[in-house]
Amino acid sequence: MERAGAATEAKSETVPPMTFTEVLRANQSMVFSLAYHFLRDPSAAEEIAQDVFLQLYRKLDDLESAAHVVFWLRKVTSDRCIDHVRKRGSRTTVSLEDAAEPSIAEKQGDPLLNRRLRQLLATLPEKPRMVMVLRYQEDLTPDEIAALLEMPVRTVKSHLQRSLAMLREKIERSMGDIR
Repeated sequence: MERAGAATEAKSETVPPMTFTEVLRANQSMVFSLAYHFLRDPSAAEEIAQDVFLQLYRKLDDLESAAHVVFWLRKVTSDRCIDHVRKRGSRTTVSLEDAAEPSIAEKQGDPLLNRRLRQLLATLPEKPRMVMVLRYQEDLTPDEIAALLEMPVRTVKSHLQRSLAMLREKIERSMGDIR
């Protein structure tokens, strides 16, 4: 039902047809950033981004607006990332020290804590990890995440709540109470 609402909103926008090059330029950093923050592997993120844009090239005529394109790109990228991790069978293969910085500048803060948080985030199961990345990296609302991942909003909120509790517990165990 929420998905239909998103599609209806997308249809109501009137925008001129977009060329593939325009869509690619406008969205390539978002697609790569989403894949990178989920996988923590630059080469895998590039491969997924290429696959996603190849799929987009074939489907671009079916997408009705810029908002529909962005929704579709996030959905396909999320699905591809989860599939990639499931096929690979392990969580990460590149050490965080060797990983290149993503295209989006990181906020200032404690670099050691940030690195530890990224490591702990990588320990979460695929779906909850993708929910966390979409919420805190892509700044999507639970309703938007639910539509994107085709799951109930309550499930998204539950994933967020449980993931945050697990991360807090792991941080407290490994670093002591940081409050």
